[in-house]
Amino acid sequence: MPENENRTIEVEELQEDLGRIEISPEVIEVIASLAAVEVVGVGDMHGNFASGMVEKLGGRNYRKGVKVDLTEEGINIDVQLTMNYGVSIPEVAEKVQDNIAQALKRMTALDAHEINVHVVGVRFENKEKTISEFD
Repeated sequence: MPENENRTIEVEELQEDLGRIEISPEVIEVIASLAAVEVVGVGDMHGNFASGMVEKLGGRNYRKGVKVDLTEEGINIDVQLTMNYGVSIPEVAEKVQDNIAQALKRMTALDAHEINVHVVGVRFENKEKTISEFD
């Protein structure tokens, strides 16, 4: 499928009288991004130049760091994120996958074929070291 083509995902019709329900891939990107950042240990989502410019201009890019591909096999989700220093990367990545899958199922009734987590950085806390004074 061409990547720039407008596509939607049809949800199974429960009542034929009411019509169709279509979900845009952009909606899935927002759901995946929000589900990923709520996992403890995730520092931030990693975006590209365009998403960085949107944030600098005062906007909020809720799709930052997420790419959704609709394939013959199903929905593939790629998430690029930064982990906090000191966490177990495999454990946090697995929790991200589980949280995205659960949020997607709960909100859209869709299942993802693949949820790929790409750790592209580690975020360090900027804590100032304090010196205790002794009397």
